[in-house]
Amino acid sequence: MELGCWNRGSVRNKQSSGRAHPSTPSPTLSLLHLFPCLWRRPRHRLDLWGNSGQLGHEEVVNNALYPKTVTSLDGYFITHVSAGWSHSGFVSDSGCLFTCGDGSFGQLGHGDYASHCSPVRVSCFVDQHVAQVACGMRHSLVLLKDCPSNQVYGFGSGKRGQLGVSKDRIKSINLPKVVSGFEDVEIVEIAANGDHSAAVSVDGHLYTWGRGFKGFEDSHFPQCLNSTLNFTKATLGWNHALAMNDVCILLLYLCVDEGEVYMLGGNHLGGLSDLQNVSPAKQLPVDARESNLERVSGLDGTKVSDIATGAEHSVLVTGNGEVKTWGWGEHGQLGLGDTCDRISPVTVNLGYDPNEAASIRVYCGSGFTFALTMP
Repeated sequence: MELGCWNRGSVRNKQSSGRAHPSTPSPTLSLLHLFPCLWRRPRHRLDLWGNSGQLGHEEVVNNALYPKTVTSLDGYFITHVSAGWSHSGFVSDSGCLFTCGDGSFGQLGHGDYASHCSPVRVSCFVDQHVAQVACGMRHSLVLLKDCPSNQVYGFGSGKRGQLGVSKDRIKSINLPKVVSGFEDVEIVEIAANGDHSAAVSVDGHLYTWGRGFKGFEDSHFPQCLNSTLNFTKATLGWNHALAMNDVCILLLYLCVDEGEVYMLGGNHLGGLSDLQNVSPAKQLPVDARESNLERVSGLDGTKVSDIATGAEHSVLVTGNGEVKTWGWGEHGQLGLGDTCDRISPVTVNLGYDPNEAASIRVYCGSGFTFALTMP
């Protein structure tokens, strides 16, 4: 197993007055800017490094320069983690949810606005099995297992509708509340970033809510994307989303079960399309037309196995193991050896033969990228 990262550094080089910006992949673990990094070692150890009390180390530090085990979770086998702007969430194999970090918007879900530098179990779900947690800028989403009627919950900042719990504008809530509109929909994946929220259903429909993408108003309830595509994964940036199927990738940054990727949204780099047709959850018309999504350019006939999005950059893994990046590159997060922006995917040189890796997974923070290879 090898973990390569390229990102915006947060430590000044002793021989330089500027910040370090590693712009090519390195098989080392380095400090990540703003977002914490989460790494689960064999034997159930969870290591974190990065910035502030969201690391769960029982103390508040400006920067943790090296991985350090979260000892308070030693008795749990952590299977799912999510890192927001300044808070983190952890899910165990037994369905327990823990959160820590900044709680000033209620995003920790403990019924108050206190912050915690050590993971605290969210008592609201003590009798339920949590499957996933997704941490956005200042809000959180939770997906429950085997709970069809009340399966998705939101808490934290809700000023842009990203909680999906009320038609009225909500400043914030500090206890989990059910997201409306999924009563007859089975959700299998959730995503959160910035003031956006998204979910993918078992039958491949994509739902988004929160701050509207370019050309659209904010939505306080999940809206179903009018598309005949069968989506399997969705990832969110600050101003765009990615979706994937087995055929291509869309600019909404969604995954579809045929290996394609599509994008939706808009940013200063261009290349992101406008979403034209959405309808309330559960109201897909029989003659629903294909939404005005845009395939990611330069991928004709290329299968895609994984996708990820940062603040304003994107990364994908092709079926033959190539890693491609595009978007905002100011801090070297594209891994292309420079700090230039790209408007279409460019292959990253990882320094090894992609055919030697059994699988490659990619992950993004606001201005950094990770590629995890399994031999």
